[in-house]
Amino acid sequence: MPQPASQTPHPARRAALRLMLGVMDEQRMISDLTAQPWFHEYDAPDRARGTRLALEALRGMDRADRVLKPLLRKAPPLEVHNILRLGLIEMAALGEAPHGVVNDMVAAAGRGKRTQAYKGMVNAVLRRAQEAADGKWGKMPVPRLPKWLRGPLMDAYGNGPMMAMESAHLKGAPLDVTAKADASAVADALNGKLLPTGSIRLTAPGQVSTLPGYESGDWWVQDAAAALPVQILAPKPGEEIADLCAAPGGKTMQLASAGANVTAVDASEHRLGRVAENLGRTGLAAQIEVADVLSFSGGPFDAVLLDAPCSATGTIRRHPDLPHARDGHGISELIALQIKMIDRAVKLLKPGGRLLYCTCSLLPDEGEVQVEEALERHPILTADRTALDLAGIDPSWVTEEGGLRLRPDYWSADGGMDGFYIACLRHTG
Repeated sequence: MPQPASQTPHPARRAALRLMLGVMDEQRMISDLTAQPWFHEYDAPDRARGTRLALEALRGMDRADRVLKPLLRKAPPLEVHNILRLGLIEMAALGEAPHGVVNDMVAAAGRGKRTQAYKGMVNAVLRRAQEAADGKWGKMPVPRLPKWLRGPLMDAYGNGPMMAMESAHLKGAPLDVTAKADASAVADALNGKLLPTGSIRLTAPGQVSTLPGYESGDWWVQDAAAALPVQILAPKPGEEIADLCAAPGGKTMQLASAGANVTAVDASEHRLGRVAENLGRTGLAAQIEVADVLSFSGGPFDAVLLDAPCSATGTIRRHPDLPHARDGHGISELIALQIKMIDRAVKLLKPGGRLLYCTCSLLPDEGEVQVEEALERHPILTADRTALDLAGIDPSWVTEEGGLRLRPDYWSADGGMDGFYIACLRHTG
């Protein structure tokens, strides 16, 4: 017999709990989990809400655990702990009505063989937790990053910037878009704010695909920090430019909209499919090549843009699942790959050409150190500091070796930006 409605939690909450478990138990990113067939068994509105709930729960988990710990005699199984976390965060952080949340979380516990015995505990603890957190949630300490990441960042930036970045992570991220042509017109159509660098910021966008100008390809989603590398590269009409590791295509579209002849290279045929879709929607053109960057032999090019694979630690404000799904393993291998990719990219340049290296990482080993060492390995390269002189860029963000360091706490009054490292290197041969 089907369960009574009162014993069936809302589908969005079921989806959120399954996503949380996938992140914390399987160490998988939510972007991977939401591509799985089981996730698409939920209706689109429930998928969207479930994803938002899971992200908010992961973002506020440290605070939830601070409230829950004194109320638990011992740590419950992970599935139960996640039920308590999600329920508390919905009530304390999102303002959901306690009665409905508690009932759904109790029902969620009742659905699993390993969690059924905890129904009474979930009911009692959530009611007490809601009272304990009432009026105090926003005053609680800002959640800290895990030790595997916090330690290196503390060494690199110090305590003050570290705390500022963690505060930025807690606030989350607005939605930024890049206009294909007239940024002011797109900003007006979307009721967004035009940032100094030309990106458009939306604070309450709703469903992206229903916004004015999406279907007609007037703009694409792209964080303001991620849009800066192409602006720094300053492509000219007719230039031959390779976009290495191009997917999902934001920078490819920027280059194409500037009139460059773009070759978009990526090892993933599936991910390049997204590039082709985005180009089709925006009416822009680029040559697409499925190839490993290390064996790609095109060119020579007037410019090469290398957005290298990295730890993605600069995107945590938008991806709060990352600190929970990762543990720092594999970063040394990424650094070694970045070195090889830089060396390959140099060989693809014409004399006098430009290499734009960037990563969405906060770790200097993936940014400042890489460029410093690249300049030592390749005497024909020089850092172009003048390329970094753009509106909206504080000169103090320029680093010693001549790159640009962006942090999540920059532009804090306007909602922050992704952590990024960018350097424009010129071939002097």
